[in-house]
Amino acid sequence: MSTPKDRVYAETHEWHKVVDGVVVVGLTTYAVDQLTDVTFVEMLAVGTEVESGDTLGEVESVKTTSDIYSVVGGEIIEVNSDLDGNPELVNNDPYGDGWLVKIKIEDEGKLSECMNADDYNASI
Repeated sequence: MSTPKDRVYAETHEWHKVVDGVVVVGLTTYAVDQLTDVTFVEMLAVGTEVESGDTLGEVESVKTTSDIYSVVGGEIIEVNSDLDGNPELVNNDPYGDGWLVKIKIEDEGKLSECMNADDYNASI
C-alpha cells in the first residue's frame, strides 16, 4: 500500500489528515506492519482536550502495546467505535476505515512540522 499524499506524518508513525477544520488521526502502514496483528484499541473519550504531543490512547497487538500521539491540540470529537469489535480494521485499512480519532483543532500550525508522504517514506 502506498503512502497517501493527502495527509502529513509524524515521526511516531501516525498520520494526520485535515478535513473541514477537523484532524483525522490514524496509524501508518509501516506502524501497523511493525505491530503485527492489532488486537485492541483504546482511545481517550470524546470531549477530552489534548495538546500537541499528548497521548491519544494505545493500540495493543500480539507483539506489544504502543501509545498513539497527536501533533495537534484540540478536542477529541469522535473515536472510531467500529474498532471496538473490529480492531483488525487498523491492520486491513489503516488509511481508511482503520482511522483512530478525530480532533477539532485549535491551530493547524503544528501540522507544518510533520513530514509529507515522500519525506516519511524516505525516513522509514
